[in-house]
Amino acid sequence: MLKRRALVLPLVWSCLCATLPAQTAPFQAAHQYTAAHQPELLHQFSDFLAIPNVAADPANLQRNADFLLEALHSRGVDAKLLTLAGAPPVVFGQLMTPGAQHTVVFYAHYDGQPVTPSEWTIPPFQPTVNTIDGEQRIFARSAGDDKAAIFAQLTALDALKASGISLHANIRFVWEGEEEAGSPHLEQILQANHELVHGDIWLVCDGPVDQSGKQTVVFGARGDAHLEITLYGPHHGLHSGHYGNWAPNPAMMLAQLLAGMKDENGRVLIPHFYDGIAPLSAAEKSALARAPVNDPMLMDAFWLGHADGNGAHLLELINQPSLNINGLSSAQTGPHAANVIPSTAVGDIDLRLVVGIEWKAQQQRVIDYVQSRGYFVVDHDPSKQEVTSHPRVAKIISDPASYNAVRTPMDLPIAKEVIEAVASARGDVVLLPTMGGSVPLGAMERAAHTRTITVPIANYDDNQHAANENLRLQNLWNGIETMAALLQMQ
Repeated sequence: MLKRRALVLPLVWSCLCATLPAQTAPFQAAHQYTAAHQPELLHQFSDFLAIPNVAADPANLQRNADFLLEALHSRGVDAKLLTLAGAPPVVFGQLMTPGAQHTVVFYAHYDGQPVTPSEWTIPPFQPTVNTIDGEQRIFARSAGDDKAAIFAQLTALDALKASGISLHANIRFVWEGEEEAGSPHLEQILQANHELVHGDIWLVCDGPVDQSGKQTVVFGARGDAHLEITLYGPHHGLHSGHYGNWAPNPAMMLAQLLAGMKDENGRVLIPHFYDGIAPLSAAEKSALARAPVNDPMLMDAFWLGHADGNGAHLLELINQPSLNINGLSSAQTGPHAANVIPSTAVGDIDLRLVVGIEWKAQQQRVIDYVQSRGYFVVDHDPSKQEVTSHPRVAKIISDPASYNAVRTPMDLPIAKEVIEAVASARGDVVLLPTMGGSVPLGAMERAAHTRTITVPIANYDDNQHAANENLRLQNLWNGIETMAALLQMQ
C-alpha cells in the first residue's frame, strides 16, 4: 500500500516557473512534468483514491468534494461547491482567460460503484501498485472510473503552469458526485447554475480508451433504462415433491419469459424494439470502418467461444439498442439450496438505448411484451385477490432514473478542434459515434445549452464496476498529456 502524503504541491497561476522553452507543446510539457514527479504524483493520486466514495456513504462523498475543492483552490482556480438538498455536491471551478473566444468545460465524476470487500484481493480503498504482465497498475475503487480523469486534469494544469504555457480558452471544471447512481440531480443542479456551467463544448472525461490501446474520441453515449420484473407462484415455498408439476414455479416462468425476449444470436424479439433508430451519418460510418476490429482479441481475453450479433462486430452492435439481464433471484443455490418451489422470482433488466429511441417508450415495449405473454401487470406488491384472480401476475417497476442516448455530429468545427488537440498528444486517434456505456449527456446538453464529446483515458481492462478495479499507470501518464493538450485549446 502506498503511504499517504499531502494533497498536492500548490502551484499558484500567477507564479509560473518557465523552466521549459516557450515553444514546448502542451503534451511535451506534461510528459516532462510527469517524468520528473512520478513518485509524488502517485502518492497524491493514492490520497484521492483512499477516500471512500460510494453512494451509501454521503459523509465520505462530502470528503471527496472538499478534497477536490482544496485541490482547485491550491492551484489558484476560482472554485466552489454547487449544492442541492439530498445530493452530493458538484465541484465547480473556473479559470477565466482575458480575451478568450471560447469556454471549454471538463466533466468527470468522483463517486464510484459499491464494493464487496470480500471479493477484492486488496481492500478497495487501500491503493496498491502491482506489476501485471510487465506493466504497473494501481488497484483501488475508482482508479479507472473516474478519479483518474480528475487527477489527470489537475496534474495537466500543474504541468502547464510549471512550463509557462498560457491558456487560450476559459476553462471550467464540473465534477459530479452521483454519476454511478444515475445522476438523478445533475440536471437540476446545472440548470440552477446555468451561467456557471455553460460552455462551447463539454469534454466528458469518463470511460475507457479503445481496446487496441489507441486513444479514443467518442461523440455520443447510449441511453440507459431499467426494469425490475417479479413473478409470483405460491404464497410461500412449497415442497417440490408434494407440489411439483402442479404449483407453478415462478423461477421457471421467469426463465421462459426472458428466453422469449431474444433469439439465439442475441437479437431482441420484443415487437418494435428497434423502431426509430436514427441512422449514422456518412462520416460516422466512415469512422467505424476505420476503427480497429478488436473482437478476436477480446474473445480470447474473455474466454468466449462465440459472440452474439450473427457476425456483426462489437462496434456495430454498440450502435444498436440492447436488452441485458443484470441479475436473477429466486430461492437459494449451492449449500443453501432446498427442494422447494419458490414463491417469487425477480429479474433486473437493463436497456441500452441509441439515438431515436425514447427511454419511456422502450420500457413500455417490454411491459407490453410481458402482457402479451398472458401476465396481469401491476406496479405494486399484488394482493391475494389480484394473484388469485389472474393465472399469471407480474410486478414491473420502471426505474425513473433513466435517460436517452445523445450523439454530437463529428463534423462540427469544435469537434474538429478537439480531434486535432487529442491527436497532437496521442497521434492516431480512434473516432467513434457512440460509446457502449451510458453517461447522462442529455442532462448536460439541456442544462448547459451545449454539445458533448467524450475523451476517456482509462484502460479497457480496468475491471470497471467490478472487484479489483485498476488503472494501468501508463494510461494515467498518457491521460495527463491528453488533458494538457485539451486545456490549451483555442
